[in-house]
Amino acid sequence: MVTELHKVIVGQEAVIEQILAAIFTGGHCLLVGVPGLAKTLIVSTIAQILDVQFKRIQFTPDLMPSDITGTNVLDENEAGRREFRFVNGPVFTNILLADEINRTPPKTQAALLQAMQEREVTAGQTTYKLPEPFFVIATQNPIEQEGTYPLPEAQLDRFMFNVIVDYPELEHEEAILAASSSMEKPEIRKVLSADAIVYLQKQINMIEAAPLTINYVARLVRATRPSDASAPKFVKDLVGWGAGPRAGQFLIAGAKAIAAMDGRPAINVNDVRQVAIPVLRHRVSTNFQAQAEGVNSETVIKRLIAELPEPKIAKYE
Repeated sequence: MVTELHKVIVGQEAVIEQILAAIFTGGHCLLVGVPGLAKTLIVSTIAQILDVQFKRIQFTPDLMPSDITGTNVLDENEAGRREFRFVNGPVFTNILLADEINRTPPKTQAALLQAMQEREVTAGQTTYKLPEPFFVIATQNPIEQEGTYPLPEAQLDRFMFNVIVDYPELEHEEAILAASSSMEKPEIRKVLSADAIVYLQKQINMIEAAPLTINYVARLVRATRPSDASAPKFVKDLVGWGAGPRAGQFLIAGAKAIAAMDGRPAINVNDVRQVAIPVLRHRVSTNFQAQAEGVNSETVIKRLIAELPEPKIAKYE
């Protein structure tokens, strides 16, 4: 998959790894970056590599919830009787690209809540199951805030990873410019089917998480909460509120994906550290004091990872 992606995408190894980790664990991704960094291109290329359904929704201020989930229409059946028929919306797909998700009001954003968590859509009195696999990859522009609606915390918490798409390095930018000025168009081949992805998700879920690693995850998540007795002083001074239990679940799931992609049958503390920033970045909220000192949530998480001691294996005498 990475080989096929790099036919189109230059660099962005960390971004690609985090998106693949989310796909293989059934999670959702929020891609944050300025325009022109190939966020949409990454998602559409992934859709070409996977033999699955792909749909894109361009979020705008006038978008309605039914434009996403679908709606009941009055239809006439063969017997001549009129009855309501549900017409599926674009959410009934495998990969849903929610482009510029913060450009639509909270009422429409909330239409994705049930789909992202329960993998189903309720219309009227009927609940419809979404196809498997199903994951949402949303994009967001961090600099243009005029006319936007910031995602509420409940919506942000549904995303497994908050992935920052940064500017490319010099050699990568030169390669991008060289490729865009060339007439050659790379051929992308399909690598995985929907059934294969579901199978891989089940296999990765079976990867072992040792009690010591689970203990480290629990202590890391609890250390982000300023009200917790185990939280360091700098967290109590700089953090408004910390991560919930879902963060711990995603830390373990993300670590399992990293271990699987590395060919290991069990996760370790380093796997957890590798996914800690994208998992916790949008779940740790800094207070006014931190903002005044120029400290963001990522700085707090990095310091926590550096200072939190690893679990110690008990010695037998």
